[in-house]
Amino acid sequence: MHVLSKRESFVIGLMLFALFFGAGNMIFPPALGQAAGSNLWPALIGFIITGVGLPLLGVIAVGVSGGNLQAMAGKVHPVFGVIFPTIVYLAIGPMFGIPRTGTVAFEMGASPFLSEGLREGVWPLFLYTVIFFGLTFWLALNPSKLVGRIGKILTPVLLALIVMLLIKSWLDPIGGLAKPVEAYESTPFVNGFLEGYLTMDTLGALVFGIVVINAIRDRGVTGSRDVARNAIRAAVVAGVGLAFFYLVLGYLGGTSAVLGESDNGAQILARVSHELFGPVGVLLLGSAVTIACLTTSVGLVTAASLFFSRLLRVLSYNQVALALCLVSLGVANLGLTQIITISVPVLVAVYPIAIVLIILTLLDQVLSVRTPVFVGALVGTALISLFDGLAAFHVPLGVWGQWLALIPLQPEGIGWLFPALIGGIIGAMWNLFTGGDAAVKKRTVTNGKNS
Repeated sequence: MHVLSKRESFVIGLMLFALFFGAGNMIFPPALGQAAGSNLWPALIGFIITGVGLPLLGVIAVGVSGGNLQAMAGKVHPVFGVIFPTIVYLAIGPMFGIPRTGTVAFEMGASPFLSEGLREGVWPLFLYTVIFFGLTFWLALNPSKLVGRIGKILTPVLLALIVMLLIKSWLDPIGGLAKPVEAYESTPFVNGFLEGYLTMDTLGALVFGIVVINAIRDRGVTGSRDVARNAIRAAVVAGVGLAFFYLVLGYLGGTSAVLGESDNGAQILARVSHELFGPVGVLLLGSAVTIACLTTSVGLVTAASLFFSRLLRVLSYNQVALALCLVSLGVANLGLTQIITISVPVLVAVYPIAIVLIILTLLDQVLSVRTPVFVGALVGTALISLFDGLAAFHVPLGVWGQWLALIPLQPEGIGWLFPALIGGIIGAMWNLFTGGDAAVKKRTVTNGKNS
């Protein structure tokens, strides 16, 4: 067994932390904190499970599966191995992830310095995002160490500013924890769990996990189990850091109720910065977040352009990058609050599928999970999560909605769990009585000989 030194594990853990802790991750804990109020801590625990725990499991799953999302999804079926990664890249790419970087940068880096009249107009956001995505496109066409170097300098600065906000808020509190909004009165943990979907880090882990795995392999680790063990060590470092800063940001949001209700977490953080440090604090935090958003945007455009140019083949990397930036520009001008609103139903539908795929991939290393089990569990999950997504879009479900309400844990928002288990059991029984994978391999060999 090849185990990296503590220093090497720590370095890779910091890299993993930087991959996950983008500017978008800053806006959801403050919003959750303000909404949860006095129920802040159970809500944050739920948020940390999906915002920290699942992404780190995703990285480990990528490592043990061979290093990419298509290999994981291909275990179900070759077609699913193309469709699901495409959905993931669209979600973290032009649908939500990339546009969100532009709107977060505007909300925290430009909007606080505009007059109320300009802030409510459409032109400031449009002009800002034209420049933002123009820079994104230019940098994505010229990949260099510049973005990486900026990120290495920026991340410590950004985190230092957040710690300063925490210390200042302790020494000079803005206010206490207010009464929770209705959604967080009875089930704060579950709502926090679902709120963690919005970070999209579990989907991001399925895409960027290969970066961490390659970093481990570059240090001489080759076996899949050794890679997984070292990934776990690095994940602990990243997980502790992420959890700490989510707790800090959630606390800042929880104590911000006296500043008035905000539309999103970016506005909350800007108001908190102004309250604690004045215009200088807003300027420093806004500048750091803007550069963080730009580097995140370039990274997402680069990854998505590589994927779609290889998948489509008829379009070059440059053409795909231009298309992604133009689509992201259009979506970004819906505004941050609207983007978050639209993303919720899609993530409610997709996230459970990603969660089950990660769990099955990890179990496969211990129990040798067969293809029918993958298929059964994911079909059971999708049957519920897709309808949950439609319900989140406020699509009337009629009688089906009444049947859904009878499923265990459905009122808590995780009704897909029981059907996933039942589907997996059915798949295991099918594999047992039909020969499953063995039968498939036999047919493949026979067909090969006949040809």
